[in-house]
Amino acid sequence: MNLSDLSRVIEQVGKDRGIKKEIIIEALEQAVLLAAQKKFGEGAQLESHFNNDSGEIELFQFKQVVESDDDIADPDLEIALDEARKLDSDVSVGDELGIKLDNPAFGRIDAQTAKQVIFQKVRDAERDIIFGEFIHRKGEVISGIARRVERGSLVIDLGRTDALLPRSEIIPGESFKPGDRVQAYLSDVVMTPRGPQLYMTRTSPKFLMKLFETEVPEVADAVVEIKAAAREPGSRAKIAVISNDRDVDPVGACVGMKGVRVQNVIAELKGEKIDIIPWNENPALFVKSALQPAEISSIKMDERNRTMEIMVEDDQLSLAIGKRGQNVRLAAHLTGWKLDIISKSKLQKKTADAIFNLQHIDGINETLAHGIYQNGLMNVFQVAEASIEHLMKIPGFDKEEDAKSLKERAAAVVEKGGEALMLSKDGTPLENVSKKESAHEPRDAKSMAEERLRQEMAAAGISSSKPDNSGTAE
Repeated sequence: MNLSDLSRVIEQVGKDRGIKKEIIIEALEQAVLLAAQKKFGEGAQLESHFNNDSGEIELFQFKQVVESDDDIADPDLEIALDEARKLDSDVSVGDELGIKLDNPAFGRIDAQTAKQVIFQKVRDAERDIIFGEFIHRKGEVISGIARRVERGSLVIDLGRTDALLPRSEIIPGESFKPGDRVQAYLSDVVMTPRGPQLYMTRTSPKFLMKLFETEVPEVADAVVEIKAAAREPGSRAKIAVISNDRDVDPVGACVGMKGVRVQNVIAELKGEKIDIIPWNENPALFVKSALQPAEISSIKMDERNRTMEIMVEDDQLSLAIGKRGQNVRLAAHLTGWKLDIISKSKLQKKTADAIFNLQHIDGINETLAHGIYQNGLMNVFQVAEASIEHLMKIPGFDKEEDAKSLKERAAAVVEKGGEALMLSKDGTPLENVSKKESAHEPRDAKSMAEERLRQEMAAAGISSSKPDNSGTAE
């Protein structure tokens, strides 16, 4: 194979693969140089250059100029001054002279080696081009043709390369056969020894957000912004939206005329139900909207732990929680808060248990116990372990000495009472201290708690006299 044959191969490869001319030239130069070194030996100082005028690769051998033939130790590396000046009249002893060689006729093995170098260079360039193209498309929704299943992942033909859609990233219940067009979110682009590897997903909340960006011009134009999204793929999703234009209704824009916009998204997600709610800077209002269609009665926030205790009427409890807890899970993911849904009747019992548990502390009446409870402390143990700074936020204990006194009194009760005063996570006693109550006898919360308190105190070795409900914080 001669040089012109190699040039034609490279030219054709460049056209087929879309490789830049500079890369093709570099590959050709490297290939010719490698083949020439095999022919002339590793000791020969050779360089190859592409001549734009002739369109040929020129090969040069560099030799050091010495005084005379007698000084030549290696003819492949040195040249006498008189011979050198025939080629370049300005050359001097000690200079390196580049001598242009006639393009050699390469043997079959040399030519094959050159071709391998060329094609390897082209493959590397092609990989870089593909990686550079798709790394900039990371985070976009792209489509391709399903080809086959490989190691549990669906291989999608994107034209210039393939992408993988893992089984775990396919919406439950959906399947694809070869030839189907698949639309998915490009989640990652990784360069591997085998070239760039693309990963796609149809289950990510980002896929949902990008679909709305496609379907809703207001979202694409940033007039409406999707602040957050949460999904249980194939079942239900929630998105929170806000408008940057007071004249544009963000929910209405996403729904579209007669619901056509949201229905297009639902169709792509194989029937996944989508709740579109307004985003609110106020966490409580945001959570209230996120739990729709349930009606919320009250919300108690713990900003330090980012938790909310949400009270609903008994008939709203199932709506708030949702089927298998789905509604509250999605609302929690959407808002970023841990949500505890509790019915009004259960909350009342929980509150009563906590209030009367706190009255074990010397000098704490029902009113003061309410104040402690409202500050997130549900039992004597929590008061004993709370920081002075936390206790000083309680009405009546804003002075440091009062907060310290409260903490010490709680610690004293804990030391005597032990586990008898512990409450479970939902605020109810660990042991049923009201076993002696008749199951059919109606009792008010106060009387029940008083009896419970006397029993707990007796078990803890504390005087069983009724707590002083008229005391004040010391």
